[in-house]
Amino acid sequence: MDTQVADPLQGALVNGRYRVRARLARWSPAVVYAATDERLGRAVMLHVAASPTGDRPTVAAARLVHPNVVAVYDEGEHDGMRYLVTEHVRARTLRELLGLRQRLTPVEAVAVLEQILAGLAAAHRAGITHGDLTPERIFVIESPSGGTADLVDSVVKIGDFSLLRPEAPGGARGGTATAAYVAPELVTEGRSDARSDVYSAGIVLFEMLTGQVPHRAATPAEVAWRHVEHDVPPPSRHAPGVPRVLDDLVARATRRDPSARPTDAGALLAEVRAVRDRVAVAATDGDADRTMVLRPVADSERPSWARLPTDRPRSHRTPASRRTRSPGRPPYRRLLVTVVAVVLPLVLLGGGWWLTFGRYQATPDLVGLSEQAAVAHLQRLGLAVAYADPAYSDEIPAGHVLAQDPAGDERVVRGGTVTLTLSLGPENLVVPDIVGATAEVARNQVEEAGLVWREGEPGYSDTVPEGRVLAVDPAPGTEIRPGEEVTVTLSRGRAPISVPSVIGVHVHLATLQLQQAGLQATTVDVESTRPAGEVVNQDPAPGSGAEPGDTVTLEVSSGPPTIPVPNVVNQPCEAAIRLLEDQGFEVVAVPADSGTVRRQDPPGDGTGIPRGGRVTLFCR
Repeated sequence: MDTQVADPLQGALVNGRYRVRARLARWSPAVVYAATDERLGRAVMLHVAASPTGDRPTVAAARLVHPNVVAVYDEGEHDGMRYLVTEHVRARTLRELLGLRQRLTPVEAVAVLEQILAGLAAAHRAGITHGDLTPERIFVIESPSGGTADLVDSVVKIGDFSLLRPEAPGGARGGTATAAYVAPELVTEGRSDARSDVYSAGIVLFEMLTGQVPHRAATPAEVAWRHVEHDVPPPSRHAPGVPRVLDDLVARATRRDPSARPTDAGALLAEVRAVRDRVAVAATDGDADRTMVLRPVADSERPSWARLPTDRPRSHRTPASRRTRSPGRPPYRRLLVTVVAVVLPLVLLGGGWWLTFGRYQATPDLVGLSEQAAVAHLQRLGLAVAYADPAYSDEIPAGHVLAQDPAGDERVVRGGTVTLTLSLGPENLVVPDIVGATAEVARNQVEEAGLVWREGEPGYSDTVPEGRVLAVDPAPGTEIRPGEEVTVTLSRGRAPISVPSVIGVHVHLATLQLQQAGLQATTVDVESTRPAGEVVNQDPAPGSGAEPGDTVTLEVSSGPPTIPVPNVVNQPCEAAIRLLEDQGFEVVAVPADSGTVRRQDPPGDGTGIPRGGRVTLFCR
């Protein structure tokens, strides 16, 4: 079974001060733990990132103090890993809330976004950008009166400014943006600035309103490139009832061209506050943007073709003498009637043919063709191309036409547009990283991802508390098909037996001690400088939890490693001494180091002695 087990750092004492209690989340490039500052007796969060000690960043966030930003207390190194200590925010992450609620109301989304932007604006003023703003890094503290049923009165804090630097010249930034929220310029040019945070905030707003991210694909790299190649659609397309002002706000924040976005979080915050009341009105009365007042149109403003009959000027009656046809004048009225009778049917017939047949052409069947081939075919026919949102398909390969509108062999206006739906290929879902999460949160994330929850046999753990996820099969990050099962193993807490330490004890005595504790022993011989028969290592480690009857593997020393002594009899004594010394032996020649070797001890018959052992040569 392919599983991922808990992080062994849990339970450790970091820097002699911070006791790690449980893992909270994994955020690239750090893992976040709940810990206790045993010196001050307060709960903290510990952010740990593996990195060479020489690449240690400046903790710019330590000088950032704002009610909407998680405070930084301390930093240091532990076993070659960098860590930071921040305040422990006792709250749900926005990701957990979306897992429980699917999506927020427009009023709640604006209230949460306003506090996110307030914290980001303070950071931008201090020359700090976040670089990886996602719902996992946003904490929502429940209001004292209402819980999370209504988030308008909740307090929001942004976390994980922890491993970032101040703004570098030219806008270059550190940080690894999550693919679903990454700004296009970070994908194409590897650079980001405050406007990149604005883009990520716009994606977070889209997800709060719709319950999903705007771009999805088979791999994170493909998701990132969709930000480069496609605009973010209006949230109302996926969630009817979202006010148009929020569609416009998402579009402004997520322009693919950074220069078209608000310059920083403060500028976007001003726009949010400008539309906040309109969103509240729309929530109760409908979309405020759809209401307009029509003023009456004066008769003088109407064009001639739109005036009512009473608006036309009265014609003066012509005297009878003028209406009398003069003798010899051609019968114009009769000629006009004849022309109309002949020409009008032809005009009507030709116009009817044009309106019903002539202006149309047959639509080619493009389903199954590659995008390049389909576009080239339409261009040859003089037709324009538009794209609908791509969709997954088990039959049509990725990048090929899955559907078209109009369909093949239907009619389209000459020079008109054919809308193509491209295939994303088979849909592959990613197993979420839920190790260490509570069963409730883990189940919500699995089912939200379109996968089936299956609970396996629970197991013991020294580090994962009871009731939290101990292992997942398939492992987090694995791509599987929609509807497949994910087997989740929950922790039963620490096992009842504490494994005794038998390192340094003779194997017979070690086996007896383990049997007395209710455990079994198995041995593996290893070369060691320790005396033969002595236990040099054990698995599980001393102090680990175990069940009655579990087996402890003992590594037992077989004594120091030996080297075969070569046969140097009948060789010149000086040459034999050099050969043996080069192989690590101590050489003694008697009665002298000249002449020929007549005998050696030990003999050169394959006998092995430890490196540095003595070889005696008898030379004569």
